[in-house]
Amino acid sequence: MTLDDKYAEMTQQPVRRLVCRMALPTVVAMVTTAFYNVVDAAFVGRLSTEGTAGVGVSFAFMTFIQALGFFFGHGSGNFISRALGARRRDEAGVMASVGFFTPLLLGFIVVVVCLPSLDGLSRMLGAPSEVVPFASDYLRYIVLASPFMMSALTLNNQLRLQGNARLGMVGIVGGAIINIVLDPILIFGFDMGVSGASLATAISQTLSWSLLLAGTFRPESVHLRLLNFRPSLHIYYEIVRGGLPSLFRQAFNCAAVIILNHQAARYAGPGQAAAAVAAFAIVSRVMMFVFSVVLGFCQGFQPVCGYNYGAGLYGRVRQSWLFAITMGTAFLLVASAIGIVFAPEIVALFRADDPVVISIGSRTLRWQCGAFPLVASFTATGMLFQNIRMTAPATLLSICRNGLFFLPAVLLLPLLLGLHGVEMAQGIADVLTFLLALPYIIKINRQLQTA
Repeated sequence: MTLDDKYAEMTQQPVRRLVCRMALPTVVAMVTTAFYNVVDAAFVGRLSTEGTAGVGVSFAFMTFIQALGFFFGHGSGNFISRALGARRRDEAGVMASVGFFTPLLLGFIVVVVCLPSLDGLSRMLGAPSEVVPFASDYLRYIVLASPFMMSALTLNNQLRLQGNARLGMVGIVGGAIINIVLDPILIFGFDMGVSGASLATAISQTLSWSLLLAGTFRPESVHLRLLNFRPSLHIYYEIVRGGLPSLFRQAFNCAAVIILNHQAARYAGPGQAAAAVAAFAIVSRVMMFVFSVVLGFCQGFQPVCGYNYGAGLYGRVRQSWLFAITMGTAFLLVASAIGIVFAPEIVALFRADDPVVISIGSRTLRWQCGAFPLVASFTATGMLFQNIRMTAPATLLSICRNGLFFLPAVLLLPLLLGLHGVEMAQGIADVLTFLLALPYIIKINRQLQTA
């Protein structure tokens, strides 16, 4: 398929069928990634509660890496999508190269800064003293793989926003399968413990990077060329406009994980700090696994949105957005009902021999599932705003769920309710985010109807 064929496909085929076709490989990639995160937690959970907590603490650093990767990936990818829709292919090529090489270089800086002080980094991320050795062991190989993890996220989003989600899926799924295979071999076979899980992730992410890079040489992709690495204020301005909501979203996600770890340890009962941190880590992995389906489907509508917005076909933009909201909400209603009914059994899959983890995790899971169906609507709307360069509302919606509403909730509710306040915080933040997003949803729907 040539770039001309891709343009015709994105602007002429029936929208619902096109969104489903774009979404399917993205959903597969997202679910597979979330699944190997769950597998990591399950295998480490067989070692100890402290090990599970250590992996959970390290997730904050991985969220930081994701923040930079998504920033450059969405910032450059959204521009590429619109440029291809407007048939400005030379500009798309320059943006692709600048968007890829910049996070690769930043990743090497992260290695130099973070690798010498892993224990200090673990404490900063919220690890209790008994968890620090496990968190540091897990962080070691993750830090070393930072350049490839960061730029792989950028590549995946560039390919997806070009309408080549299938190529991105190959890279992500290939790495995830390797991770799942290596986990038990390195953790138990080589007796590496938590470090084995970390090394498996590092190897798999590097493989994903290689496969994604190979995908950029396909005829239907915008090619990466070192000669096109021509950084300029204009290029970075466009990356900021398209990627700022993702940067803020992931940055607040990182802050939320860190503060959640601190609050869980602070308000847990005597001797239960590690169990509380482990319980929240388990729930986070489970919810991310479920949310990955919705996120993948919403990301499937983004290239359709970007191409058609660039081509001036606003009716197709609206149709793809509403379809993403409908499908995401329907899925979350079913998944949330399952989570509420079977919460103890789900948490027990990770730490069946720790009743404290099961008790805290079950309550937290039920609170989050109660509000979870609302998440699809403001997630899809934020992505729509990001695609069509409405940076301010996109950024506002991106910081609400784990920032504007979650951080005050997780800091203030425990003063009144103790650990129960920590357990309730995310569900309450989701309800408040939906209420804030509702006027924006109504307004943009009217604008797209009359455009």
